[in-house]
Amino acid sequence: MNLEFTAEENAFRDEVRSFIENNYPQNIERAAVQDDMTPEDMTAWHKILGEKGWSVPAWPEQYGGTGWTPTQRYIWSEENARVNAVMPLPFGVAMVGPVIYTFGNEEQKAKHLPGIKSGNTWWCQGYSEPGAGSDLASLKTTAVRDGDDYILNGQKTWTTLAQHADWGFFLCRTDPDAPKPQQGISFILVDMNTPGIEVRPIKLIDGGYEVNEVWLTDVRVPAENLIGEENKGWTYAKFLLAHERSGIAGVARSKRGVEQLKDIAKHEMLDGEPLIQDMGFATKISQLEIDLAALEITELRTLAGEQAGKGPGPESSLLKVKGTEIQQRLTELTLEAVGYYGTPDFRSFPADGSNDFPIGPDYAHSAAPTYFNMRKTSIYGGSNEIQRNIITKMVLGL
Repeated sequence: MNLEFTAEENAFRDEVRSFIENNYPQNIERAAVQDDMTPEDMTAWHKILGEKGWSVPAWPEQYGGTGWTPTQRYIWSEENARVNAVMPLPFGVAMVGPVIYTFGNEEQKAKHLPGIKSGNTWWCQGYSEPGAGSDLASLKTTAVRDGDDYILNGQKTWTTLAQHADWGFFLCRTDPDAPKPQQGISFILVDMNTPGIEVRPIKLIDGGYEVNEVWLTDVRVPAENLIGEENKGWTYAKFLLAHERSGIAGVARSKRGVEQLKDIAKHEMLDGEPLIQDMGFATKISQLEIDLAALEITELRTLAGEQAGKGPGPESSLLKVKGTEIQQRLTELTLEAVGYYGTPDFRSFPADGSNDFPIGPDYAHSAAPTYFNMRKTSIYGGSNEIQRNIITKMVLGL
């Protein structure tokens, strides 16, 4: 694989960099650093990209995609990571959008794809349930046909940002007597303002609020919101998860994180010398960079396969496992590098969990919260243990 950029690709990089520099909202950058983002902040860049026509670069051109090559999409990811841009939320763009344009009917495409592309419609994901996380096929939320509607009852959990969502995509059991549990599941789009839906916050240890329980009590949903065929939802769910897992790899963000880690290690001291000069710590960074380079090649191969018409397959599990392991190692090393400054001073924590009196350099303030938050990456999108089972079966043929 030739990793040298052509003159046209370098010109594309210049175009992307210039557009970001001239259009990325500076107030969002400040809010992201302060961890004080509003829903409007989270979607502002998405809406700007929607107007430009760059919000869904991986979509087919007929549905609003850019037609970019894998290399251009790679450059796009790198340039956004370079400025730590707040990218469009994945629930619409990278998850339900591809399901709708691949398996949905023309009416569903016309109704939902424009809002996803523009950033005007916020989506959430109704997959996990208490007792049905990694073993998703054991889900118990039901959808019973009643004339032209389905009646939904059940509970979903860990529903990210559902408190802001306009729509959700839910996996529901439509055939409780199916021979296999995977055969009795349907994929249904749900207006989150429908009567009978209750969103309950799950407060995190730091006082943050990004995940929820969603309770469905006799929620009446038009049958026209069913994607594809009834009881075929497991097929669409696997398709969606393959797209999600590819995105979770986060190569460009991790590369930026390594650069920041090196900069921190140049400033932090150990026995009177910069930490970066410590052989043990430098070796950890080098090992991380080697693994990240190998992951980058794998991601580029996957993108090249998609360009050739091959959608994400079991190789997405490889990206998910290695990508999340690298992300976690990166946050561990960052926390190690900042040392004492990364230790929260709980004596100064107000009741809402915030810390009004951070100490040490600015780069240390987010080290501990980021470390703790990134523990989840090896679980969501299908736990890494489940991904290894998929790799064993579908890639290695064992």
